[in-house]
Amino acid sequence: MKNKVAYFGVFVALALIFSYVETLIPVIIAVPGVKLGLTNLIVVVVLYKMNFKSAALISITRILLSGFLFANMASIMYSLAGGMLSLIVMSVLKRTNAFHLISISIAGGVSHNIGQLIVAMLVLKTYSLIYYFSVLMIAGLVTGAIIGIVANEMLKRLTNINMK
Repeated sequence: MKNKVAYFGVFVALALIFSYVETLIPVIIAVPGVKLGLTNLIVVVVLYKMNFKSAALISITRILLSGFLFANMASIMYSLAGGMLSLIVMSVLKRTNAFHLISISIAGGVSHNIGQLIVAMLVLKTYSLIYYFSVLMIAGLVTGAIIGIVANEMLKRLTNINMK
C-alpha cells in the first residue's frame, strides 16, 4: 500500500510537470486546443501498470490541479470530458486483448478530442463546431500514435517494477 501511494504521488507530479511543459510548447498547428497530450502518457502507463481506478484518480487529480494552476474552469470542464471519455475507451479496448497499446492510445487521443468537441457544442449551443471534427480526428490520430509509441517504450523499461 505504501508503494502504491508513492507511485501515485510520482505519477501525479509527472503529469503536472508534463501539463506545464505543454503550456510552454508553441502550437505548431494554428488550431486552437490542439496539444501533444503529454499527460496522457502517464495515464496510459498507469492504466497498464496499475489499473483503471488508479488511472482515473491520477487523471482527475491532474486535470483539477493543472486546471487551477495553469488554466480556468472552462478548461477543467473540457479536460474532464475528454480525459474521462479517453480513459474509458482505452480501458474497454485494453480489456478485449485485441488491440496493441499504440492502437489503444490512438483511440484514446481521438476519443479525448470527441469528448471535448461534444462539451464545446453543448456549452456554446452550436453544432457548427462539427466542422472542426476532421482536424481534431487527425490531431488525435497523430498525437495518440506518438504517445502510444513512447508509452510502449516506457512500459518495456518498467517490466520488472510491480506497482499494483
